[in-house]
Amino acid sequence: MHVGFIGLGVMGRPMALNLARAGTPLVVWNRTPGRCAPLRDAGAEVAADAAEVFDRARVVILMPADEAAVDAILARGTPDFAARVAGRTVVHMGTVSPEYSTALVDAVGAAGGAYVEAPVSGSRVPAEQGRLVALLAGDDGAVAEVRPLLAPMCRETFDCGPVPGALLMKLAVNLFLITQVTGLTEAFHFAGRHGLDRRRFLDVLDAGPMASAVSRMKAPKLLSRDFTVQAAATDVLKNNRLIAEAARTSGTASPLLDVCHALFEETVAGGHGGEDMVAVLHALEARTGGAPAPRPE
Repeated sequence: MHVGFIGLGVMGRPMALNLARAGTPLVVWNRTPGRCAPLRDAGAEVAADAAEVFDRARVVILMPADEAAVDAILARGTPDFAARVAGRTVVHMGTVSPEYSTALVDAVGAAGGAYVEAPVSGSRVPAEQGRLVALLAGDDGAVAEVRPLLAPMCRETFDCGPVPGALLMKLAVNLFLITQVTGLTEAFHFAGRHGLDRRRFLDVLDAGPMASAVSRMKAPKLLSRDFTVQAAATDVLKNNRLIAEAARTSGTASPLLDVCHALFEETVAGGHGGEDMVAVLHALEARTGGAPAPRPE
């Protein structure tokens, strides 16, 4: 049977394209039909609706925007829910709250289906390159079935035990990512405000022990004020909220995250939610006041 894929957004579309190009028999659907065209060109079949995907596929991968979209795709809360998931493996690769995922694994299991939590670490460029890192949680048999299907999309997979272990792992990773990129952006802003050559600052950073794949991806964007989306500020704010909720639930202090939360709220409120996460620079500039520091020659 075909593998199903629903949700062809910034991350989902390159992920599905990698599956199709690897020869996976794929049937796809997206709420916005135009996003399906590249998949059709790559050999995937396009379903008329989400129900058709479940009719034709035994394993269905979901990469939707949020929890409401997942519920709509699964027809959760309606008589159609059991018919869609019974006898199928639902693989959810998006980021939702751990509580939601725990409830979903119980609901899918009660309806006779299997559920694998498989959030990914990485942004648009690693998704295009098939170099995402997948975090897997769920029943051992279902996880074993799903793992080889992810190979065209992910360079590595990690088992994280039962649900919601994978999502909690993803939130921990994202806490580091959010604070890391915000710190890089603040340092870049600081250098510019003190009249330093920001290109030289980034060269110094890249030559030392603080350099990373993330800094090497984000530094050129900061230098050229290129806010083309890799990981949108709106999505970062959503992840920040999920991490903060998980921290509050467990009584865990998260002071750095809380500062980032405020900055990304200001970034989105300023109209930059659809830009890359380095657009948090706008919030730093607004707090400082005045025009951005001039670009170096």
